[in-house]
Amino acid sequence: MRFRSLLAVAVTALVVGIAAPARAAGTGPCDLYASGGTPCAAAHSTTRALFGSYNGSLYQVRRWSDGATSNIGVLSAGGYANAAAQDSFCSGTYCTIVRIYDQTSHHNDLTIAPGGGANPTGDQGANAAALPVTAGGHKVYGVYISAGNGYRDNSTSGVATGSAPEGMYMVTEGTHVNDRCCFDYGNAETSNNDTGNGDMDAINFGTECWFSPCAGGPRVQADLENGLFAGGNGSNTANTGRNSAFVAAVLKNNGTTTYAIKDGNAQSGGLATRYNGSLPAQAGYKPMTKQGAIILGIGGDNSNGSVGSFFEGVLTSGYPSDATENSVQSNIVAVRYSNSVSFPANGGTYRLTNLASGKVLDAINCGTANGTLLDVWQPLGNTCQQWKFANAGANKWTLTNVNAGKTLDAVNCGWALGTAVDLWQGLGNTCQQWAVVPAGNGRYELVVENSGMVLDDVNCGTADGTRVDLWMWLNNTCQLWSIAS
Repeated sequence: MRFRSLLAVAVTALVVGIAAPARAAGTGPCDLYASGGTPCAAAHSTTRALFGSYNGSLYQVRRWSDGATSNIGVLSAGGYANAAAQDSFCSGTYCTIVRIYDQTSHHNDLTIAPGGGANPTGDQGANAAALPVTAGGHKVYGVYISAGNGYRDNSTSGVATGSAPEGMYMVTEGTHVNDRCCFDYGNAETSNNDTGNGDMDAINFGTECWFSPCAGGPRVQADLENGLFAGGNGSNTANTGRNSAFVAAVLKNNGTTTYAIKDGNAQSGGLATRYNGSLPAQAGYKPMTKQGAIILGIGGDNSNGSVGSFFEGVLTSGYPSDATENSVQSNIVAVRYSNSVSFPANGGTYRLTNLASGKVLDAINCGTANGTLLDVWQPLGNTCQQWKFANAGANKWTLTNVNAGKTLDAVNCGWALGTAVDLWQGLGNTCQQWAVVPAGNGRYELVVENSGMVLDDVNCGTADGTRVDLWMWLNNTCQLWSIAS
């Protein structure tokens, strides 16, 4: 038994962001929205305060070792997250993000999502140490979404319902994406089920093409339920997307006639309008019938195969002006989000040791043929247990078995839980690209890009010959690996 809990009206893109005047210290995005007459109805971030006066908790982590929890706040009112407090609390063990606090007075906190129509199994919380970045010159942590991670609040206050207008934004990464449903942040059904067209109004970011043709990508789209809309009635090749390291994704919907999609480089410049026009002509979208739940990392029906990164985001009451959104973009740019990947070394050769079993990732019988399966085995000091890392993009790596000269591969590019891993000749596809994700204490997750699933020691087995496969992230030591030469 496994030990597991179980996107026509195309418009030419127009850059509308004009550098706003410098803002006084202590002004946050929600202060800007309020000044524009569209106050925040919900505000979530694990990296900083979104009001200039906010001095409360940003998120809560739970420790694996004893189940204890700790709230992570800001260094000072209106400031950045106190990452040192997380590091201290999680020292010697590992932590999961279990709650993301709403910084508004509505208390629309996000907690780990329950099951839904597309996936009845409840989701997992994100590895708290997986996404270290800097903001304002301070070390902070974002929310790293792998397949199976997701957050939700079905009992909100102040969030738009029915045809009421609203706006929203989030800051995400342009390089941590896939084409699975659905990396969303925004308004969704309260029942965890697909209840029909127009019942959602959420930002989606990824490479999924719901209405062909699509252009570029990854792109900001509107998840309005039963479709990821790049603009108009779905297909909009003017929405060519953005793959900068950090992306500001913006959506607004007046609930009756109009919606708009924008994106920007969250590190510099202004916003590009990818679409601004009529709501979809298909039945159910004019007017909208929003239900007012809030989701992060999943679809409205708990479709949870997507990957993505989340640093901050808000939902507003009312339809924000372009001027307000330009000011918010300037505020985001001033945060100076940045990251750097220094491990593993490009071209470096390593052994991967599973934390649960203490055994090493191994090519069975030192096989060299395409299709050779993998297991864990006691260290033998041979090249069948050595892996050469080659950079394939922003925190994407191929792992080549030194003995076989073949690549760590998700068999048949599978998406199913339990998909096997094997050795195969290099194909240059995302089924052979892996993110190396820190978990703390020198251990890492290895996440395959095509499905967002994690390299896993089957059933947490400790015997020589235990197979490895792919599974959703489960916050356990069977999916943690040390990487050492």
